Amino acid sequence: MTEQQPYEVVREHPGFELRRYPEHVVAETRVTATFEGAGNTSFRRLVGYIGGRNTQSRKVAMTAPVVQEAEGETAGRFVVGFVMPADFDLAGAPDPTDPDVRLRAVPAHTAAALRFSGRWTRDRYDEHARRLLVALDAAGLEVVGRPRFARFDPPWTPWFLRRNEVVVPVADPHD
Repeated sequence: MTEQQPYEVVREHPGFELRRYPEHVVAETRVTATFEGAGNTSFRRLVGYIGGRNTQSRKVAMTAPVVQEAEGETAGRFVVGFVMPADFDLAGAPDPTDPDVRLRAVPAHTAAALRFSGRWTRDRYDEHARRLLVALDAAGLEVVGRPRFARFDPPWTPWFLRRNEVVVPVADPHD
C-alpha cells in the first residue's frame, strides 16, 4: 500500500473538505508541456530521484499524491512534485544528482480539497477547480495560493477508479 500524505480534516463543507496539512517535503521539477503531458514529462526525473539517483544512492518510497500546478502565468509551464514520506526530513535528505530536480520544504498550511474521479484532463481539472473556487467564495474563505492538481493512482488504474483532487491553499479561518 502506498503511503498517502497525512492531513487532518478541520471541517466538512458542501462540496469540499477544509484540511490542515503538516509540514512536508516535495521533490519537484519544472516542465514545459500540456496539462495532460506534464506528469509524463516529469515522471522520469522524479522517479529517478526516489529510485536512487541522488548523492546517497538512497531509494525513497513512492507516496501519493503526485502534485501539479501551473508555474506563473506562462501557458504550458508546470511544477510537478512527488510528496515525500511523512518521516522524510529535508536536513538529512540526499541531494538530487539531476539538476532539474529540487527538494523543497512545504510549511504546514490549511487548504480546501475537492475530490473527483476520472481522467486526468485539463477540462476536468478546470471544471472542478472552478467549482471549488465558487464554493470557497460562498463559504467566505480567502484563497492564498494557486490551485494544485493531486493524483493518487498510477496511470494503469482504470479511469473510473482514479482518485484526483483539486487543492487550494486558504487562510486559516482560526487565525
